[in-house]
Amino acid sequence: MSPIWLFITILVLAAVGFVLGRQRAIASVDDHRNLHSRPNYYGVNVAMLAFGPAVLVLGAWLVIQPIIVNQMVSKLIPARSYEDAGALNLIMSDVQRVAEGLGTAVAEGTLTQAGSRTLDTETSDVRALLGTVGVALGSEVKPEVLKAAQRYRAAAATGAWIMTGAVLLLAVAGFTVAYAQTNGRLRARNRVETGMLWLLIAAATVAILTTIGIVLSLLFNTIEFFRAYPGREFFTSLEWAPSFSGRGGGSKLGIIPLLWGTFYISIVALLVAVPIGLFAAVYLSEYASKRVRAVAKPLLEVLAGIPTIVYGLFALLTVGPLLLTIFGDSGFGWMSGGRAVMTAGITMGVMLIPFVSSLSDDIINAVPQAMRDGSYALGATQSETMRQVILPAALPGIVGAILLAASRAIGETMIVVLGAGAAARLSLNPFDAMTTVTAKIVSQLTGDSDFASPEALVAFALGMSLFLVTLALNVGALYIVRKYREQYE
Repeated sequence: MSPIWLFITILVLAAVGFVLGRQRAIASVDDHRNLHSRPNYYGVNVAMLAFGPAVLVLGAWLVIQPIIVNQMVSKLIPARSYEDAGALNLIMSDVQRVAEGLGTAVAEGTLTQAGSRTLDTETSDVRALLGTVGVALGSEVKPEVLKAAQRYRAAAATGAWIMTGAVLLLAVAGFTVAYAQTNGRLRARNRVETGMLWLLIAAATVAILTTIGIVLSLLFNTIEFFRAYPGREFFTSLEWAPSFSGRGGGSKLGIIPLLWGTFYISIVALLVAVPIGLFAAVYLSEYASKRVRAVAKPLLEVLAGIPTIVYGLFALLTVGPLLLTIFGDSGFGWMSGGRAVMTAGITMGVMLIPFVSSLSDDIINAVPQAMRDGSYALGATQSETMRQVILPAALPGIVGAILLAASRAIGETMIVVLGAGAAARLSLNPFDAMTTVTAKIVSQLTGDSDFASPEALVAFALGMSLFLVTLALNVGALYIVRKYREQYE
């Protein structure tokens, strides 16, 4: 049974359990007012025990089974067929695609279920099938790959049957136990509330474990990179020139030009977004009428829903040519091409305006009205109240909004690729083409280099470096925000 149908089956069983559990609780007493809990709690208790444990096992199985099957099947690949772990991963990807091709052939009737497990490469039908799969893979299917694919498919099918039996057995067992315990004296509400508590704890744990997993995945691959490439050159070299010929020979992978481009473009974007966004927030919160605010605020927030690729096209087709007309050869002569720091920075600043304005607007509106009334009572004008009372009180929140915009700017990719170019250079000229860390992460992982080579692993080192930089900025900003907040407590 496929996982989706298995999930639907468990869901139906839980729904039946809710109805039957509720009816059994009501039938166990003469008057429903004698029940310990409300009737719905008894139904939820049965549904919870039938659904919760079974779904947890289903989710864990879907995550763990591919890992175990991959480890089992990878042992069938001869060591002479690959040089390192990266090459083995590529072979295992081919194995999985061949296994999928065998499954498709069985589904279409080209092969029987038993025949797919004992394939002979000399059979004409099998040769034709492997030829088709080979074309899809872009290379000939080797015998060891075929053998591993057969083993992979058989192990996956066996695991699916075991998973189906275990999950259904657990769901039925939970349903039976909960239904048998249902009576008027059962503290069903306490059980349900305890279950909801554990659900909330699990949700928080998933978020924490996801963060830890992201950091560890970056960390381990970063360590592999520094084993193959000297860390001193990575952090001190002023040149970025990867070479995909061989295993890292001749590559110069200095991060400084990329960090410079990242911060330069982000600063230009913030210089555009922060003043416009903050002034818009002040107008909407303090000066605009309700009718104007009801129209202007949603229109402003539409900018946040536009995909970044659209902003990238806007930078490439509109902002870049416009700047080139003004500052290019026909104007001041400062700009030689449409792709530049200013092109990406201005476009990114437009994208960040709703982040700054919406959050700042909400923060300004959260300032107590008593502070405004007290300022007006002392004879201050509306502008003086805004400058000397409201903005200082809202400063910590406004700084948080600016930090959110800065984080978005540092992590942006598509606008940089289309608007700023791909040149890694150290220059103070905002009309030069530059690139950022995120753009190079994408280019290094989509290049022609082996995944285990420094040219590919450098993407993880770049990601880890960017993570540490943004973490340091957020920690420093949090300290500043708390220091300012103390003045108003």
